[in-house]
Amino acid sequence: MDRLPPLNAVRAFEAAARHMSITLAAEELHVTPGAVSRQIKTLEDTLGVQLFTRGHREISLTRQGQDYHRAATRAIEVLREATRKLQRRRQRKQLKIRAYTTFAMRWLIPRLSGFHAAHPDIEVLLKASLEPVDFRKENIDGAIRLGDGHWPGSQTYRLVDNVLVPVASPALLKSGPRLKRPADLAHHALLHSIARPDDWGYWLEAAGAGEQVDARAGMTYESSAMSYAAAVEGQGVAIAQRFLVEKDLQEGRLVMPFKKVVDMGDYTYYLLTPAHREETASMRTFRLWLLEQFKVA
Repeated sequence: MDRLPPLNAVRAFEAAARHMSITLAAEELHVTPGAVSRQIKTLEDTLGVQLFTRGHREISLTRQGQDYHRAATRAIEVLREATRKLQRRRQRKQLKIRAYTTFAMRWLIPRLSGFHAAHPDIEVLLKASLEPVDFRKENIDGAIRLGDGHWPGSQTYRLVDNVLVPVASPALLKSGPRLKRPADLAHHALLHSIARPDDWGYWLEAAGAGEQVDARAGMTYESSAMSYAAAVEGQGVAIAQRFLVEKDLQEGRLVMPFKKVVDMGDYTYYLLTPAHREETASMRTFRLWLLEQFKVA
């Protein structure tokens, strides 16, 4: 491989060429003018060209020196910027958070920019997963999970009421089969999520239509986010967690055909943190921010 030039010599040359002064370069590098002159001579000997024309108490770049100075400046600036990026990354604190795909896409991600703006020193690394959480086996700081609030080995913080509501596009209500009472859902495609297969059954039973409507009929999607998107496109009626479709309801992409809602009580979303280790300052900051977001939502 071709050898690199002596990097200390390149640095001395770049400083001297930038200042057009051996003395000022020496002051910047905290060495003697003689040391700078020796470094430049070493570089010239290595390259086999003269970089400076030396006069009485002044120096000027040769044509080759001008070309080499431009190249050296670019290379040193690339190194400086790479160093700054690594130092910034090292100074930032990273939080590894697990969440469900739909929760992340529809609620958390739209708000994370606000968290990062308020706390630029904390980087949230978000991973979507349906897998159970084991803080002793996984290197994560927190997880947002759906359940009854009891997870061994975890501190739990309730986030939001889990309220189930049927939702559909306004166009479907205008052009599709009648949808005046819950039993009319028998004439519509019910939209399900694999992760939440029982939600339609809970709602239909509470609405008194469990016998008239097959809670398992319809179409099933990999995530609730996909079933909500299908509902927006008029493909059927989705059973939704209301806080995750609030924006769609406000902006008219979805409507609630019935007033009946089902509050799942303690079976809702929680923030989980490890019980076996002390909470970090960064995790505490994120936890308090997350809880505050639900208060103001």
